[in-house]
Amino acid sequence: MKVFKKIDEIRKYIKEQQKEGKTIGLVPTMGYLHEGHLSLIKKSSEENNITVVSIFVNPTQFGENEDLDQYPRDLERDVKLAEKANATAIFASEAEEIYPKGYQTYVNVKHLTKHLCGLRRPGHFKGVTTIVTKLFNIINPDKAYFGQKDAQQAIVIKRMVKDLNLDIEIVVCPIVRESDGLAKSSRNTYLSKEERNQSTVLFLSLMIAKQMIEDGERHAVVIKKSIEKNIKNESLAEIDYVSISNIETLKEIEVIKGEVLIALAVKIGNTRLIDNIQLEVNDVN
Repeated sequence: MKVFKKIDEIRKYIKEQQKEGKTIGLVPTMGYLHEGHLSLIKKSSEENNITVVSIFVNPTQFGENEDLDQYPRDLERDVKLAEKANATAIFASEAEEIYPKGYQTYVNVKHLTKHLCGLRRPGHFKGVTTIVTKLFNIINPDKAYFGQKDAQQAIVIKRMVKDLNLDIEIVVCPIVRESDGLAKSSRNTYLSKEERNQSTVLFLSLMIAKQMIEDGERHAVVIKKSIEKNIKNESLAEIDYVSISNIETLKEIEVIKGEVLIALAVKIGNTRLIDNIQLEVNDVN
């Protein structure tokens, strides 16, 4: 497996592969790979001749007082894991290569980023869409792979690709979870033992909501109150948001109907965790 750190080097490699008629899959990551990332790499390797994994802790998607400096990094470990998962190449550049001196151009998806995490993290998605656009331009993939855990991110990127007429297929893969339901995340490494025990409240709360809907509850406010009550039972948990929204617009809904996204952001101690489920509810009455 090849590791590239320079844009011109990875571009040259990709062009050589494309001349041979090979298809390219891209898995964008911030590194410190876990089973969720590896599932994306495996999926890409099944569907493409070449799978490129980008590893870049993107500074433009971190706000003030967020964990940019603390975010876990271990390139040697990541390279080994990616190779085991059948990646073909790694693109692991430095910030100075991606954002050279004087850089001033950004990509911004307006309305979808005003909800959920976008409300709490101003500028976050502008950083995400900018780096993803740059990676698309550098790697020129046929397909790009994202995890369902970052549901809003996937929805925003799909919108961006459609709006900008980018010839790339976005593949969204299921959330990979621990045995107790906690969604895999690089930030899980921040959790103490007690925090880790309480972190399962996100998944359990989503399962409560799912059961309520299956039992016939259709009022979003009732379901949200039940979720909030369950989370507040954990002493270390602090709710950032509980959202029940339309999956296309991300606008809050009052009645559960159609394709619905139920999403949570909860701080456990000092660690902010997110999770979600998607449901389709089409009552015949």
